[in-house]
Amino acid sequence: MLEQSLLLLILNNADNYLSVLWGKLASEILVQNWDAALDDLTKLREFIDNGGAGATATNMQALQQRTWLVHWSLFVFFNHVKGRDLIIEMFLYKPLYLNAIQTMCPHILRYLATAVIINRSRRNALKDLVKVIQQEAYTYRDPITEFIEHLYVNFDFEAARRKLNQCQAVLLTDFFLIACLDEFVENARLMIFETFCRIHQVISIGMLAENLNMQPDEAECWIVNLIRNARLDAKIDSKLGHVVMGAQPLSPYQQLVERIDSLAVRSEALTSLVERKQKTRNQDIRWGAQEF
Repeated sequence: MLEQSLLLLILNNADNYLSVLWGKLASEILVQNWDAALDDLTKLREFIDNGGAGATATNMQALQQRTWLVHWSLFVFFNHVKGRDLIIEMFLYKPLYLNAIQTMCPHILRYLATAVIINRSRRNALKDLVKVIQQEAYTYRDPITEFIEHLYVNFDFEAARRKLNQCQAVLLTDFFLIACLDEFVENARLMIFETFCRIHQVISIGMLAENLNMQPDEAECWIVNLIRNARLDAKIDSKLGHVVMGAQPLSPYQQLVERIDSLAVRSEALTSLVERKQKTRNQDIRWGAQEF
């Protein structure tokens, strides 16, 4: 009641109303009342987006308000039960806030990328995330965004493995992400495994263990549990140390779709390899010309 009374009293004064909304959000975060904090975050976002940053506010002032809101929202999104979905919706699919991140705070891409990685139900957001990471690669890079880039742009599994090691160090020292460490590693390994399986039909457990930063025995147990829980059509040949991907009977239409997907992945991997070799060759030529 007190909150509603205060809001009614200052409703006609946009500057004070905005200050009250910010103060209310900060108070709910301090007492860790995440449901109320989410409500306040929504009210504040709607108020700012509807021109409530002040009667004489400029576009730059509105951009600044959105930038602050992006940072404060991390407290809510990484504590509220619905936060993993909401951070993706706000940061990736609301153009005003994606623009604020790209313009003012590209380091926030670390948190968006983490949310997509640990949220298996939102794997459809990966393509859009990859595009944004590529667009902002010249202004911001960190092990988490580079892990995504190596895995889904370059198809460089060795580089992705190295970045996964660095990602763990990053999460251990990040206030918002440290609680996601185990879940992040598990899902990152799953992403490596799934991408690797899309390209290869027979996989060496030893090679896979190396890419997953695991011991061969540990990797074999992990794969067995994954096959069982995810009901993957695959089997393990322990004598040869291989994972053999199966092929269930598919309709002609499904076979065509699978082949197109497989060819697309292989084409991207081949294109990436050619580009890297061409880049290395051009660098060698430039160095040779300089020496000459």
